[in-house]
Amino acid sequence: MTEKKPYYITTPIYYPNSNLHIGNTYTSVIADVLKRYKNLLGYDTYLTTGTDEHGQKIMKSAEAAGVDPQSFVDKIASETIDLWEKLEIDYDTFIRSTESQHEKDVEEIFTKLYEQGDIYKGEYKGYYCTPCETFWSKSQLEDGKCPDCGRDVEYQEEETYFFRLSKYTDRLKELFKDHPDFLEPAFRQKEMLNNFIDKGLSDLSVTRNTFDWGVDVPFDNEHVVYVWIDALSCYLSAIGYGDNKEKFEKYWPAGVHLIGKDIVRFHTIIWPALLMALDLPLPEKVFAHGWILFDNDKMSKSKGNIMYPEPLVDLYGVDALKFFMLREFNFGSDGNFSARKFMERYNSDLVNDLGNLVSRTTSMIDKYNGGVVRKGSVADTYDDELIALAEETYTNFNKLMDEFNFNQALEAIWTLIRRANKYVDETEPWILGRDDKNSDRLDRVLYNLAETIRIVAQLIEPFMKNTTKIILEKIGTDNKGFESAADFGLLEEGARVSKGKNLFDRLDIDKELVKLHEANGALIEERLNKTKKEKKKEEDYIAFEDFTKVDLVVGKITEAKVHPDADKLLVFTVDIGEDSPRTIVSGIKKWYAPEELVGKNVIVVRNLASRKMRGIESEGMLLAADFDDDLSLLSTLSDMKPGSKVS
Repeated sequence: MTEKKPYYITTPIYYPNSNLHIGNTYTSVIADVLKRYKNLLGYDTYLTTGTDEHGQKIMKSAEAAGVDPQSFVDKIASETIDLWEKLEIDYDTFIRSTESQHEKDVEEIFTKLYEQGDIYKGEYKGYYCTPCETFWSKSQLEDGKCPDCGRDVEYQEEETYFFRLSKYTDRLKELFKDHPDFLEPAFRQKEMLNNFIDKGLSDLSVTRNTFDWGVDVPFDNEHVVYVWIDALSCYLSAIGYGDNKEKFEKYWPAGVHLIGKDIVRFHTIIWPALLMALDLPLPEKVFAHGWILFDNDKMSKSKGNIMYPEPLVDLYGVDALKFFMLREFNFGSDGNFSARKFMERYNSDLVNDLGNLVSRTTSMIDKYNGGVVRKGSVADTYDDELIALAEETYTNFNKLMDEFNFNQALEAIWTLIRRANKYVDETEPWILGRDDKNSDRLDRVLYNLAETIRIVAQLIEPFMKNTTKIILEKIGTDNKGFESAADFGLLEEGARVSKGKNLFDRLDIDKELVKLHEANGALIEERLNKTKKEKKKEEDYIAFEDFTKVDLVVGKITEAKVHPDADKLLVFTVDIGEDSPRTIVSGIKKWYAPEELVGKNVIVVRNLASRKMRGIESEGMLLAADFDDDLSLLSTLSDMKPGSKVS
């Protein structure tokens, strides 16, 4: 038997600027299913996911949220990990680009590329899209905007380090020519060749010096490493690039990078070129899927058309959600999410087809055979057709899975399920059960149904592991391993079935739509309010740097009088150690008579912008403490020279 080499799977290293919605989670669900499938076939499979936490966009998002960047990404990364747990994503490493070992790896990679001449210092002049973290030339813009996202760009000139991407143009052409399956779907290869490689590649800016939220260039701390070297290197550091050589050599190169179509260029042009420069093997495949749209529009927090996965899992279970995401959408193309379509497929595929087959089979075995499976011996052509289809389904399923054709792989299973339901109608067990002379034939029919269900349960395990467990318990057998689905007849005679509750309950779609949208809307509102509260909480504090901007000094009141045009204001002349005294107007007449304050030391905000108060220009502010209806001007315990700094 040929030894199966380890298989390394990666998801994108997600950008943690908000909570992940259904569209964001699609890649990780695919990766999880693929990992489980490979594991069931006996592969040593390793799955990496994680968060890309550096860059200008993160810094600006953190500023908008009123927190520092590290606190911002810590919160989102934690929520992402919680979501993967809820979705039962079986990852091996959750890599964060802010981890110290990863930052060391990035520094090592950058230094190596610089020392061998693949990175050089220069000046960048061009247009920058902050949301995409991408530089563009003027000719690449579309109507003056970013060609990827359609947002505004800004012209920038700054010193930068460049990666010699142009040097690898010919090798990239050879890659696509010699390995046509490197990038799938195939039409993506044409996009990369026609739109980028064949036009000639420009060297790539790989550092920034206008912000500091990133990995410092080891030999030039005025620059931070730009997002793509930092983020893409996570695939290496997650498996021990800089600290575990044995592990790294075991799992690299990746069997497949699973990505969204919006980051194809970075993973199939920039990433291979970087690996070529590092003299590392290239990944075997990059598979770029389409987007999950919402009512034919890309899901977006700003558009308010987000569907979060948590309400779907809470209401209908993680197996149902995973099944829908892989059954409904053709992996590689865009798909349109609809809550109604989800529920319709739930009712048709899970309730009518699979659930009905399990329910009627266990009910009939319970009714006619006291819940005990018997093999029987009387067969006919209906049996042969069902058994032949069951045995070939395993082979067809594996072929489709290996081609990343997940929805058709599930369709192969459901073809068998529908055939089994038809077999019930063809063999009519309820009629066979009327006459004891047909008991042997009835036993055979019921066994064929139960064994088909066993095979189905084994095949759906990569997608619906919880459902697999329940089904096998219902038909009274253990998990015989995924590969046992290739053989018909392994269900033990004497197995005892247990009908129990329904596998899936039929949904009243109109009622459930209301329930789902209420739950999703409540989650959106909860997260919005939480963000507002966190921002408000942070806004209640000021940074130390902000505090130092306030210039507080000791002042001595040399004159005080009542404001001529205001009942509550007093007008003070205050010596603060400058050539001329300040005029300060304060609303403290209720608590002080003017004459009792002359000669007193007070604390003055010296750098407050002046403003007119009932016609008199006030050139500062006196500080006071107040509680309920009491007020006291702030002073010093000992007499201090006017102008003394308060700190």
